This record gives sequence, structure tokens and C-alpha cells, in this order.
Amino acid sequence: MSRFFRSSDTESESSSSEDDIVTKVPVVSRAFQFSDDEEEAKRVVRSAKDKRYDELKNIIKQLKNHKKIKDMSNVLSDFEDLGKAFEKARKVVDKEGIPRFYVRCLVELEDFVNECWEDREGRKQMSKNNSKGLGALRQKLRKYLRDFEKQVQDYRENPMEGDDDDEEEKEEDEAGAGSDSDSDDDVGPTTFLKKAEPKESKTDAAGSDDDDSSISWGSDSTVSSESEEEGEAREYDASMFLKKQPGEASKKDAIKKQPRQDKKKKLRTDRDVDDDEGEWTQVTTGAPMTEKPKMFAKDTEVNHEAVTKKLNEIVSARGKKGTDRSEQISLLQELLSISNTNNLGPATATKIMFNIMAAIFDYNPNIATCMRSDMWDICISSLTQLIDLLIEHKDITASEHILEDNEQIEASPYRVRGCILAVTERTTEEFTKMLQACDAHSTEYVDRLKDEKPISATIVKLQKYMEGRATTEEMCRIYLKRIEYLYYKVRSSDRLSIPLKSESSEEIMEHLCKFIYTKDSSDRLRTRAMLCHIYHHAMHDRWYQARDLMLMSHLQDNIQHSDVPTQILYNRTMVQLGLCAFRQGMIKDAHNALVDIQSGGRAKELLAQGLLLQRQHERTPEQEKIEKRRLLPYHMHINLELLECVYLVSAMLIEIPYMAAHEMDARRRMISKNFHHVLRMSERQTLTGPPESMREHVVAASKAMKTGDWRACKTFIVNEKMNAKVWDLFHQADVVRDMIASKIQEESLRTYLFTYSSVYDSLCLNTLADMFELKKAVVHSIISKMIINEELMASLDEPTQTVAMHRTEPSRLQSLALQLAEKVSQLVDNNERIMEIKQGNLFYQKNQQGGYQQNQQQWGRRNQRQNRQY
Repeated sequence: MSRFFRSSDTESESSSSEDDIVTKVPVVSRAFQFSDDEEEAKRVVRSAKDKRYDELKNIIKQLKNHKKIKDMSNVLSDFEDLGKAFEKARKVVDKEGIPRFYVRCLVELEDFVNECWEDREGRKQMSKNNSKGLGALRQKLRKYLRDFEKQVQDYRENPMEGDDDDEEEKEEDEAGAGSDSDSDDDVGPTTFLKKAEPKESKTDAAGSDDDDSSISWGSDSTVSSESEEEGEAREYDASMFLKKQPGEASKKDAIKKQPRQDKKKKLRTDRDVDDDEGEWTQVTTGAPMTEKPKMFAKDTEVNHEAVTKKLNEIVSARGKKGTDRSEQISLLQELLSISNTNNLGPATATKIMFNIMAAIFDYNPNIATCMRSDMWDICISSLTQLIDLLIEHKDITASEHILEDNEQIEASPYRVRGCILAVTERTTEEFTKMLQACDAHSTEYVDRLKDEKPISATIVKLQKYMEGRATTEEMCRIYLKRIEYLYYKVRSSDRLSIPLKSESSEEIMEHLCKFIYTKDSSDRLRTRAMLCHIYHHAMHDRWYQARDLMLMSHLQDNIQHSDVPTQILYNRTMVQLGLCAFRQGMIKDAHNALVDIQSGGRAKELLAQGLLLQRQHERTPEQEKIEKRRLLPYHMHINLELLECVYLVSAMLIEIPYMAAHEMDARRRMISKNFHHVLRMSERQTLTGPPESMREHVVAASKAMKTGDWRACKTFIVNEKMNAKVWDLFHQADVVRDMIASKIQEESLRTYLFTYSSVYDSLCLNTLADMFELKKAVVHSIISKMIINEELMASLDEPTQTVAMHRTEPSRLQSLALQLAEKVSQLVDNNERIMEIKQGNLFYQKNQQGGYQQNQQQWGRRNQRQNRQY
């Protein structure tokens, strides 16, 4: 029997009616024959809402495909098309409301864009068009989402709400597609008839629990069951396919009154229903999730054993595939509240909190990325709560050496497995990674940096808790952790939430470092503590203490054998030592401390403040990831422009007088190669305008100092532009500027004496003091040092206060003549060597016997020339 016709109560009636219908079918098919155009026109008739929504869904489908392959340029164009299609559907949206599938698409697109933007490695590998499209899409999407803030917020709070409507639309589309394919394959009389509305049995209309009924005409069992329930035979003719049956409107109203879930089940097709096996269970997409462990039953007694068993049950899912990490954290927090409610003791709460911290650290499986901000807030609050609990209950012993079988959580003294020091160290590492991932010039970085104060306070609390109960190694670790949060801050004792009021930062550092010096058995902790101590001395202008500690430690002898983070700390310490020397006026010491860092042009990498793009081809992707993890947070950086300026100014104050003193010395050595390179680069320029950058100011000042014009030199070094770029960054900037001006005056005086000493027979000290605006005692001291060091051939006449020059040195003309004679002699030797090569082997054979005599003659001629020069 055909599946389009209903059966009667008895088999005889069914067979007779079947015969009757078979004879009628050809008549019906001939009576309702239409052209293909008319049939197609009837099929495409849709409402304006369906048209607009279908257009949006098609664009969303295309958008999803482009998101899968990360084609950002096409994703941008799809987003623009989606906005245009939404504007076309504005009338429908104003009437029906914004569809949920559209809000879901916007939320998913926002998450996708944020994920791609945070993936810096992926952005580097993007093509130019995709990278440009990602930036444009991010800006446009932010602006566009301002009109949907409420809808997006509601969706994020309840993402599962309203999914039934989406599933209905999806299933209706699938069902429609299936019916179209069936009609194409099996064309019959019913193809051209008006489709009947879905019918239900009387029991269903009355609110029966029978959910297995189906509205599809393709199920024979459903049709027969309806006939049996109605209990009456029907006449099968063409009219039943054209007109609605009596009572159908009431059944339709009953369908509307049913719950949404029942309606969803009735919209399933025949393939979802099996008479033998029952209904299929609909499975949501995504990774399979483990079943959420149920908390205690209503009649269960909550005691230590039950809580421990439940804790082990939750923790056993840790690390398994499909485990919801956020759900695991919430379950542990719920278990903690249950434990506190039932007064199970502090040891049980401590054990649960250790597991909460472990679950928080496991939330992000990728160690290269940082923790989410919301998870970080939970982490820092849980750590503070855990340390406060341990400090309050001193009878709790928490150690990593305690086995789980030896734990004691029911009675005092309590014993719990866990290491609070390791948890604190891991928390500080996560804090560093969060600062590394933030944009240093954004408000987010400032907000995250505010958490440094509670972390420092937590470390102080932990130190107080561990004193007297921890091992020497653990005490050295916690002391070093506190040192690392203290050493780079100027007068940072005020920043700690629990400082010792009677102690300054110098006394605290002295106490912590000396403990590590004497108690620690490993070289690494002692080396890092000593470097931090030197750094702290240098930050507070204690130059002599810092210098003596560095020289006595001999760290510079074996620092190359240390690990990379310790070497980075050593570089930072040497830079800070050089800056301290410069502030104290120790120009040579400052130059010596900074020359190794600045000579290679890699100060940014050596100080772990960034990676140089010029050397990107020298690193593998894995090495680049490792080096990025070593980078320091921005608030710990040393200003590189200030560092370079201090180095160049120090080199200028040393090199310019030296160049003036050895102007005629062809074999003079360079003290600072980097400084000479900067000078040569400026000399190659065809047009030299007013100085703009910091380097140009230093070069202009050097040229002015060569001529002894100290006023111009001072103007180039100390001015408004240089103050804003460099000098205002110093602590007590006015003192530094005054020191630089006095050093320029003194070195300009030395340069002037080196350059023009051969011109004068004598110089008056008062005249020199007036020329360089120096005190007479300072001028007397400078000239005396030059005479003692044999840099100036002169003598001081105290009664007349004059400097008498001695003519022991050759004049400028004599020096030039000596240089010319030396160069001519070198030219003669080169010509003789070339002539010998041109004569060939015969010449060499003849002169092999007299080679010794020829060498003797050459040495004799060279000695004669040198004697003539002198």
C-alpha cells in the first residue's frame, strides 16, 4: 500500500479501499498536471522574513568557511556584506527582534578576532593582505558591536538560552532539503497537491505524554495509529489532500500550547524515530565532556572521609581529555564552602585550597601563554587566603615531603601535603608572563601592575610564616624572591604593604643578602643575591659600596659560565653601575662599565628588553620563543636612549682630549670604537644641519670641544630637547646637569692646552680661569695633574701664577715633516718589494746566496733614514 494513504480499522476495508484508490490515482494525476515553471514558482514562495534570514545565514555560512582557513581579507568582506544584509532586514528585525543566530555570529567573530590578534606568532606568519585585513576587521567590529552591547552581553551570560529555536530552524532546513530531494526522485500525484497541516491524535491534543508521534506522512505506522485512535474509517479521495480536515484547527492550537521541547521532538523526521529501539539522543558538538561529579546526596553525612573521597573524585579527572577545567575549579570551590560550613577543620580547607591552586595553574595548558585576567584574580585571592590560613593556624604543617598516606587532617597537630613556597613562586612567574603579554603603553598594563603590591605583601607574609619552621634552602629561596621584588626600586620600602617601620630598604637588603651569602650552598642563589645587592647600591648612588662589592666578588671572571637569566642580571647590574658612576662624576669608570654593553650594538638583547629584527634570521622559531620568555616586564626596563647618551658623553669627555694630545701620532689607539663610528658617520654627510637626534647633539658638541669652545659644547649637550629626552629622567636632574657642565669646562681646558700649548711661551692662570669660567684652584689642579702625568711639558711659577711652556716637543710643522718622511720611506720599501717580484725566479736564485747581505743593506738604509729624521 502506498505510504500516502490511510488504512481503516479492518483488513477487508483496507484492501477494498486500496483497490478503489488505485483506480482513482490516474484520474487525479491527469487532473492536476502543471508545468515545471508553475511547480517551481509554488516552491519558492517565501515570506520577507525567510528571505532576509536566509540571506544572512548564507553569508554567515560563507564567513565560517573563511574563518576556518583564516582568510582575513575575505572575512572582512563577508563582515561588510553581513552588515549590509542586516540593514536590508531592518524592517523585519524591528518587528521580530534581532535574531539570536546573528548575535551568536557576532560573538563568535569577536572571539575569533581577539584570538588571532593575541596570537603574535600567527600574525607574523600572515600575509600582508591578511594582516591588514585583521587590523581593519578589529577596528570595524569594535565600532559595530557598540550597537549590540546589550544583546552580546545577554548572549555571553546565557549562551545556551534560545538554542532550541536555532535547532528548530536548522532541522527545518534539513527536513526541507530532504523533502525536496524525495520529490525529485519520486514524482507522484501528491507532488502537486497542497500539503496537509501536521495532525495530532486526540490524546496528544489533550496533553498526553506520548512524544513519539510524528507529523511526517512518510511513516505508515504513524498513519495507521492515527486511524485506530480515531476509530473511524475514512474515505480516500483527492479531496482529503486539498482541504483541511474538521477539527484540525483545534489540534493546531494544541500544538502551539505544548512546551518547546515537545514541539522540537515532533519536528524530527522519520529517520530520528525507530519503533524497535526508541528515540536517538541528540549529542551536542565538541569534545566529549566527563560527567559532572555530583555533590553529596541529601541524606549523606558530610565528614572528613566523605569530603576526602569527593576531593579525590574531582582531582582524578585532572589532565584527562574532555575535562572542563573551569568546572573543576568551581567544584573545588564548592567543596571548600561545604567543608567550611560543616566545620571540618583548617587542615581540610588547606588541602582543598592546595588543589584549587593546582587546578588554576592547570587551567592554561600552554606554558608559553599567560593566564586569563579573571583566572588571575581568583589565583591571587586564593593564594592570599591560603597564606592567611596557614599563619592563623600555626599547628598546620604543610610540606611537599609529607605523603598522602601520612596526612593528618582530623586532629591537631595537622599534617598536609603541599608546598606553599612552590605555589608562591609559580604565582610570581604567572604574574611576570601576564606583564609580558600586555601592551606596555596601555591601561591594561597599569591595572595589572597594581597587583605587584599584594604579591609583595604576600611574599612578606610568607617570609614571616616560614621563619623558624622552614629549612635553610627554603629560607634562601623566599629571601631571594623578596630581593627580586625589591632591588630595582628606589626607596621601595614604602611600597611594601607590611614593611618594618624601623628598617630602610638598605637595611632590609643587607639583612636578606647576608643571610644568603652565609647560609646558601649553591652558587646561583648567592650570585643573584650579590648582583641584586650591587644593583640596589647603584640605584641609591652608593658608588663606592657597589664598586667594592663587585670587585671583591670577582663575578666578572666566571659569569660566562652562569645561566642566561643570571647573565642578563649581570648586564643590568653593570649598566646600573655605570650610570651610578656617571652621576657621581666618575667619567672613566662609567665608560669602562658601559663599553662592553654598547660596543656590540646589542644592548636591547643583552638587557632582555626586546629582540632585534636585524638578527631574526639567526634565530630558529624555538629559540625566539625561549628568548621572548626571558624578556623583562616594561617597568623594569632601563632607558636605552639614556644609556647610549651617557656612554657617548663619557666617550666624548675622554676621547676629545686624547685626540688633541695625540693628533700627530699615527699609531694612536681608539678608546671608544663606537664613538669614532658615530663621528665618521657624521663626517660622511654632505649637508649638516642643526642637530635633531641625541646622537647629532653629541657629535656637534664634540666638534665644538675640539676647538675649545666649551660654551657651544655645553649648549649642545644641555638644552631643552636633551633635557626632555635624557637628563630629566635622572633622579636629581639639576645636579647631573651641573656636573656635566663642569666636566665639559674642565675637559675643554685640557683640550685647549693640548692643541695650543706649542703656540704659547707662557699662560696666566687667571686668564685661563676667566676663559673657561672655572675657579683658579680648579685650573691650578688640572694643570698640575697634566704636568705630573707628563701630558704637558710645562712648569708652574707660583709667584707670578703663570705656566711656562717648554720647547721639548716638536712644533706642528716638524711633526708634519716627520710624518711625511715616514710615509715616503714606506713608499720606497713597497716599490722595492714590487720590483723584486717582477724580476722573476732567476733574480731570486741569484740573490739566494747574497740574501743575508741584502737584508743587512736594507736595515742599514732604514737606520740611516731614521737618524736623519731625528
